[in-house]
Amino acid sequence: QVQLVESGGGLVQAGGSLRLSCAASGRTLSTYAMGWFRQAPGKEREFVATITWSASNTSYADSVKGRFTISRDNAKNTVYLQMNSLSPEDTAVYYCAAKPGIWSTVLRSYYYWGQGTQVTVSS
Repeated sequence: QVQLVESGGGLVQAGGSLRLSCAASGRTLSTYAMGWFRQAPGKEREFVATITWSASNTSYADSVKGRFTISRDNAKNTVYLQMNSLSPEDTAVYYCAAKPGIWSTVLRSYYYWGQGTQVTVSS
C-alpha cells in the first residue's frame, strides 16, 4: 500500500556531495518512521540513517555521522538524504524504507522498500 521511489543517485568524485530523495505514494508518511539503508556489491544491506514521524529525532550509522543528514517533508511525502564529503566507501545502492510507528535502525523492522538508487564515488 506504500510505494517508495528513490532518486538523486549518480557518480561523484571523492569529497563531493549528493542529495537523495524518496517520494512516497499510496499512503501519507506522516505517521511512518523512515530509514535509509545501503548495500555495496557482495555485502549485506546496512543501516544508514532513520528519522521519526515527527522529525524530532534522527539516528545515524557511525560511518556517516557528521557527513549525512536525513530529513523529511511530510506535506510532500518525501524523505531526503544529504550526503557530503563522500568517499569511495560510500559506493552502494541506497534504499529508502518506511515502517509504521517509531524509528528503528533494524533493517527487518521496515515494511516498505524502494527500488534503490546507485551512488558511485570515484577516488
